[in-house]
Amino acid sequence: MGYVKTAMLMAAMTALFIGVGYLLGGTSGMVIALAVAIGMNAFSWWNSDKMVLRMHNAQPVGPNDRTGLSDMVAGLARNADLPMPAVYIIDTPQPNAFATGRNPENAAVAVTTGLMRSLSREELAGVVAHELAHIKNRDTAIMTVTATFAGAISMLANFALFFGGSRERMGIVGTLAMMILAPLAAALVQMAISRTREYSADRAGAEICGNPMWLASALEKIAKGAARIDNNTAERNPATAHMFIINPLHAHKHDNLFSTHPATENRIAALREMVGAVSPASGQPWSKPQPKAEQRGPWG
Repeated sequence: MGYVKTAMLMAAMTALFIGVGYLLGGTSGMVIALAVAIGMNAFSWWNSDKMVLRMHNAQPVGPNDRTGLSDMVAGLARNADLPMPAVYIIDTPQPNAFATGRNPENAAVAVTTGLMRSLSREELAGVVAHELAHIKNRDTAIMTVTATFAGAISMLANFALFFGGSRERMGIVGTLAMMILAPLAAALVQMAISRTREYSADRAGAEICGNPMWLASALEKIAKGAARIDNNTAERNPATAHMFIINPLHAHKHDNLFSTHPATENRIAALREMVGAVSPASGQPWSKPQPKAEQRGPWG
């Protein structure tokens, strides 16, 4: 059901974009809008991962790092039947993590130093598994495309006053309304897609690490940390907020309609409901951890 909802929301985003182009310039405006979207998506497809990692000053982790993070990611990637992604660390006290990349063969997982310090090894395995689930589900590519569409719609809406066709079709009041409502609608669709994908990644992440309670416990700690510790880079670049496992911005100050993530308590409740049920991967109850995720090692 999550995939169907995502497809419907993606269709809504595309229709909104084409509609704005038509209102601005008729059929020619719609064609121009489509060409702009293709160009922006092509650029984002090939460069978004590098841009985001550079934006957050993420540093690569070697295969023999002392913390054992690289070994953990490698083991969980094998569980998920994924190629080994690049591993990065972001030097910020806020506990958080994200995945990026256009496909599983060109993916990266980034975790913060705050996350490394605040979680147990099992909890961190749950977080890494969640990010690998995003890669496996190709959510990173979906969110790149929707973010690009949302940005393009905002750009087109801001150009509205410069297009005579839009004023003739809708009048000045209608044009001003479109400048406000079109970007808002695009942002709401983007956020809805992000929230849908988080639930799917939570469930798939539990399957990868073997115990949903590891991720549930981690989410509770991360949410508390993100609420009281600033992530200054994310605050300066709010367009990347949807990528993190927990919203790095102080979203609790805003209405839930505008949140990029589902309520953490709802995600934890959904994970807890999995306990006692049979895992489709192992045929064992979820409450029994899988051996690969229990490996111990030095921790930072």
